[in-house]
Amino acid sequence: MRIVIKLGTSSLTYPTGRLNIRRTEKLCKVISDIASSGHETVLVSSGAIAMGMGKLSLKNKPADLVARQALAAIGQSELMAVYDRLFATYNYVVGQILLSGEDLKDESRRTHFCNTLEKVLDYGAIPVINENDTLAVDEIKVGDNDTLSALVATCVGADLLVILSDVNGLYDGDPRINKNAKIIKNVSSVSPEMLSKAGGSGTALGTGGMLTKLHAAAICENKCKMVIASSADPEILYDITEGKDGEYTKFFW
Repeated sequence: MRIVIKLGTSSLTYPTGRLNIRRTEKLCKVISDIASSGHETVLVSSGAIAMGMGKLSLKNKPADLVARQALAAIGQSELMAVYDRLFATYNYVVGQILLSGEDLKDESRRTHFCNTLEKVLDYGAIPVINENDTLAVDEIKVGDNDTLSALVATCVGADLLVILSDVNGLYDGDPRINKNAKIIKNVSSVSPEMLSKAGGSGTALGTGGMLTKLHAAAICENKCKMVIASSADPEILYDITEGKDGEYTKFFW
């Protein structure tokens, strides 16, 4: 099975922007184990801007584009250094691929991306994909890695997309407001009503929220299965890849 795993900023860092070492180490361990079991594994990872902020001890995400691009340049190298070190512990090599929206829209560039990713997988390495935030501007960027992960999953013919975040899945109400809100465990299609009820960005450091995750699901519909789950316990990936039910939302199973 070919699996794309998307890690949000909140999965990798504390609210300070500093790396959540314990969780990131465990995520890399579980992902390596899943790859060792025979699954082709692709990682779409956020976190570059947040890690750049942490490295420079900045408390607030800047509003201007140039500052965010500079932070992405600083943080992306830090992020890949972390992945390189942690995956090497389990005898895996990582390969970085940075994309813009144009790379996926243009047929020739999209083909080159897919060919490169296929070769990285052929070499037994784990591709780590992120948007090229250092150069991306509004006209050419994807905008969030939930959408990017869905575009990557459909581009490379993945069987499953797993979006790990700070939420357990899709609820029938806002769990931050309604304590009785229940998780929706199975979704067969993404309806306009679902999209209209979804909120905005979930955290100060991230760019996504439930709306971007549902947009990702809409991209995957009729193409590959998808799961939204919490990254609090990385071992949840075992249950997901084995097709078990749990406290997460499964789309199109």
